[in-house]
Amino acid sequence: MSRRDLTLLTDLYELTMMQGYYEQGQNETVIFDVFFRQNPCNNGYSICAGLDQVIDYIKNLNFTYDDVDYLRSLGIFSEDFLHYLSGFHFSGDIYAIPEGTVIFPKEPLLKVIAPIMEAQLVETAILNIINHQSLIATKTSRIVFAANGDGIMEFGLRRAQGPDAGLYGARAAMIGGCVGTSNVLAGQLFDVPVMGTHAHSWIMSFKDEYSAFRTYAEMYPDNCTLLVDTYDTLKSGVPNAIRVFQEMKEKGVHFKKYGIRLDSGDLAYLSKEARKMLDAAGFTDATITASNDLDEYLLHDLKMQGAAINSWGVGTNLITSKDCPSFGGVYKLAAIKNDDGAFIPKIKISENTEKITNPGNKTIYRIYDKTTGKVKADLICFVGEEYDTGEDLLLFDPIETWKKTKLPGGSYTMREILVPVFKNGECVYKSPSVKEIAAYCRQEKKTLWEETKRLFYPHRVYVDLSQELYEVKKSLLDQISTTN
Repeated sequence: MSRRDLTLLTDLYELTMMQGYYEQGQNETVIFDVFFRQNPCNNGYSICAGLDQVIDYIKNLNFTYDDVDYLRSLGIFSEDFLHYLSGFHFSGDIYAIPEGTVIFPKEPLLKVIAPIMEAQLVETAILNIINHQSLIATKTSRIVFAANGDGIMEFGLRRAQGPDAGLYGARAAMIGGCVGTSNVLAGQLFDVPVMGTHAHSWIMSFKDEYSAFRTYAEMYPDNCTLLVDTYDTLKSGVPNAIRVFQEMKEKGVHFKKYGIRLDSGDLAYLSKEARKMLDAAGFTDATITASNDLDEYLLHDLKMQGAAINSWGVGTNLITSKDCPSFGGVYKLAAIKNDDGAFIPKIKISENTEKITNPGNKTIYRIYDKTTGKVKADLICFVGEEYDTGEDLLLFDPIETWKKTKLPGGSYTMREILVPVFKNGECVYKSPSVKEIAAYCRQEKKTLWEETKRLFYPHRVYVDLSQELYEVKKSLLDQISTTN
């Protein structure tokens, strides 16, 4: 796929604000934080995804002649400003949490440090990319958890909201834990397994179901999954599949992977009856795959009902995150550099305490229980704060600020999770492959307590503030309440 110019993938107000900064001579270095306020789907955690596409966007950020001509045609931008845009390039720094990392609300998962015009321009595209892929990766992770070790195949391309959502949704799904995708372009671009069976139309195009199955099995003995619900699952589909499997066995054909797929009806009942029939015929290793509007809740229930399904094709509800179609990431100003080179913390307040931001130039430390290796909390602190894990650590709740937690020295370990991605406009980070990110994500999820991973009413992982950040935030809030 050829690269597309995404420079104008932005909201108009980013450009009008840029022109305002330009005309006011206002281009001081600032810090913007990307964070989200709630986990999607009422989950206990989220999965970070999309950074590689952000890197591509930043690397290729420039205004072409066509871009400038289009903006000129709008009649709202001055020639001086358009001249500035014609030579634009990103010169700032970006820090981010690597893809596949488990993340939690309120912590900066990406930080932009740049002149304000540059930092303002990149807001929309960064949010578009990170919000979408993090949403799909998180939704996938829930579905994978519900499958309890069974493979999940991403089957959603035809139901995605357009080609990009289908393509990058498949990428995010692989990061979140899918074993493969039906999306061939995603397979090519991201070097991930492509998987699939056949449609009902294949069966209907033959004179009978048996002939369709036999032809398919002869063509694809290494991956023969037969769709058995075109006419009658238990009276026709499964018996015809068994007949073909027996004939192939008698011919000396050894299937590498074979089985049946159910795409309608009562999946619990049909799978259990089909399992009995396959086992009675000697095909105990045949896979039973299910599709048909699946999500984590239906998988959970089917598992509870003893469904004999061990492979799942999930489409619409995964690729669209149907029950929670947005991630909710935001981009907020956190600090402005003064003439002395120091960052002055900035805070946004609201009558809704959930929307009050954390000010300043920050980083994040993940805190683990030293004995179990499980996540205890995340700590947001100022860049430059140092910690000795042999000493007690005091944590402050960012919203209910009277709440404090003390971790005894020697009981915990710490890891900084924001890493440099761009320095002075140059990329200093090499993205892993999608397979490597997916493997890392699996390890990340092992650091979560089981109570955090459950589908219903999960335990919340706390994201707390350092004492220094807590005191600065409190001081800013006190100043604002006094002056207003």
